[in-house]
Amino acid sequence: MTESLVQGIINALSGSISKEAIVFLISMIPILELRGALLVAGPILGVPVSTAIPLCIIGNIIPVPFILLLITPIFRWMKGTKILKPMVDRLETKAMSKSDKIEKYEFWGLVLFVGIPLPGTGAWTGSLIAALLGIKFKKAFPAVIIGICMATVIMWFISYVLLGGVQLLG
Repeated sequence: MTESLVQGIINALSGSISKEAIVFLISMIPILELRGALLVAGPILGVPVSTAIPLCIIGNIIPVPFILLLITPIFRWMKGTKILKPMVDRLETKAMSKSDKIEKYEFWGLVLFVGIPLPGTGAWTGSLIAALLGIKFKKAFPAVIIGICMATVIMWFISYVLLGGVQLLG
């Protein structure tokens, strides 16, 4: 997550919509997701943790079923076009380069991939990899949800305790 990207999003949206809506929207953006949204919510925007966490979780979950259920047919269609095929090939290659642990451990590998906030991980990439590996929705969706909850706890601690000066509930 680059500081300038986040600051650009905040500047573009502030004044037009509420701080809570900004947090919710950031949580749905690939790469930033819940991790970036909680970093913005606490230390930057001062959104109370009791408001930020549900907004971030819901915002991060919304894209997941669409990715798990629709990305494979969408990618198949996109590969049929000359212009979009190289982009899809790059996305698939990048995602699959991170798939070894998910492929080996499936459910728990996906939980950890989504839940441990490292660059290039998260619900979007985890869902993409699960879809490309053909992991069934009934297994992938709960794993991503648990991973999102795990990331929430870690990012709450970083955003509200370490950076925000200990805000436990309010």
